[in-house]
Amino acid sequence: MRGATSAKWVVGAVIVAMAATACGTGKDDAKSGGGNITVQLGEPQHGLVGQNTAESEGAEVLNAVFTALVSYDNKTNEPQLAAAESITTTDSKTWTIKVKDGFTFHNGEKLDAQSFVRAWNWGANQENAAEGMPFFSKIEGSDELAPGKDKKPTAKELKGLKIVDEMTFTVTLKDPFSQFKTMLGYNAFYPLPKAFEADPKAFGEKPIGNGPFQMDGAWEHNKQIKVKRYDKYPAEGRAKLEGVTFRIYDNLDTAYNDLRADAIQITDKLPVSAMASVSQEFGDRYIYKPESGVGYIGLPLAQNPEAFGKVEIRKAISMAIDRDAITKTIFNNTRKPADDFVSPIIPGYRKGALGEAGTYNPTKAKELFTQAGGVPGNKIELGYNADGGHKEWIEAVANQLKANLGVEVTAKPFTKFGEMLDDLGASKYKGAFRMGWVMDYPAMENYMRPIFSKVAIENGSNYGHYVNEDFEALLDKADKAADAAEGQKLYQQADDILVKDLPYIPVFTYMSSSAYSKTVKNVEVDAQGRMDLAKVELN
Repeated sequence: MRGATSAKWVVGAVIVAMAATACGTGKDDAKSGGGNITVQLGEPQHGLVGQNTAESEGAEVLNAVFTALVSYDNKTNEPQLAAAESITTTDSKTWTIKVKDGFTFHNGEKLDAQSFVRAWNWGANQENAAEGMPFFSKIEGSDELAPGKDKKPTAKELKGLKIVDEMTFTVTLKDPFSQFKTMLGYNAFYPLPKAFEADPKAFGEKPIGNGPFQMDGAWEHNKQIKVKRYDKYPAEGRAKLEGVTFRIYDNLDTAYNDLRADAIQITDKLPVSAMASVSQEFGDRYIYKPESGVGYIGLPLAQNPEAFGKVEIRKAISMAIDRDAITKTIFNNTRKPADDFVSPIIPGYRKGALGEAGTYNPTKAKELFTQAGGVPGNKIELGYNADGGHKEWIEAVANQLKANLGVEVTAKPFTKFGEMLDDLGASKYKGAFRMGWVMDYPAMENYMRPIFSKVAIENGSNYGHYVNEDFEALLDKADKAADAAEGQKLYQQADDILVKDLPYIPVFTYMSSSAYSKTVKNVEVDAQGRMDLAKVELN
């Protein structure tokens, strides 16, 4: 998903980037049976394929075009059946999934068990270099499809996937994993039709999904993506609107001004400049609620060990950041100071888990920084994507580090989020960097393995190349726990290692800050920061 929204792996999950002409919303549209609206979007990083989308902008579109086996309740984040009729297990290792009858792809092809097996086999094969590949690592046979760098797959399919009948398949995991059902709402597990196999690249420009909306023409890069209602979608979830245009912006202020002028109808990412007045201006049409995202300062531990290799330096940087000032002054209380590596809405979160490292103490920070020998040249560069409304808070962090540590800090903007991610993925950029994470699914594990595990270096979002074998061992032990409660305790122990090592520095947690015009109603934004467009109606 979805930085906050997760980049490689969601998001959201999902890593989060940010934050065409407007379609009509007049009375004639309303009378014609739904009408059309325009909403804000950033340019997605990759082609629109669920298995290869791990950032928020692509995930936003895919959420409208595809329906997963499960969805998440907007209030509790509990998984609930969507395209699945049932998901059952007796041992948390072998799972039986029955696909709900009545779904079809937008080309008329029936959604069946093979639709998911096809998609998962493609995503799990390392030759396809899908960013969602690590999500299939728990399934039997994944090592044969993804044997690692400089090795060739020795199989074409996951041996852990078996077709039982047209609508039923089984999934056998390497080890028990009680969170598996929860995972299945993430877009890496979306289905794919037969048409995908003919030309995956072309498919990404105009995906054929099974969701409430279908593509209305191909993706017009850096301009817009249009979708229209799929009238053969099951009646209980059918979209109310006739169509939605995702207008692509590289500046959140521009999008917000367009919202105020009713040139667009919804934005689920607001610029810093709007925070002081948006609640007064939009009233009940301003959505403000906790979200799953966490905003970090990422550190290139392996790529620049001279600057960031010492944990004392990392802790000094963390303690030199005044999280309260940033969330109150820059974000007008629409962010909350982070005190853990996971979001407060996730089961297992512990208030104050960061301890001393998350407490603003410039005197202690300077002492640690000096005793550890500082950084080469007494200079730090801090990268961020300029298309996401991050300039103000990154510059605030830069000023705090300069004042509290006596170090020269330069804020380096990247034009697009994808550009920064590409440079980080190729280890071309060796400065500290702004990063965010939105859950792919609501579990502590999802804030750990995709961002800080060894496998996430090549096939995930571990841009700092952090490695800790004790952390790896705890993740594996937690995955194999007898039940969710035992697993959660072990994930908390793994979280303690992150707190000790500080591979990233948590700065704030996201609050959902969205707004919509008077012309629409029933607007909801989920914990992954995605609009539930199928429920939206014109007033």
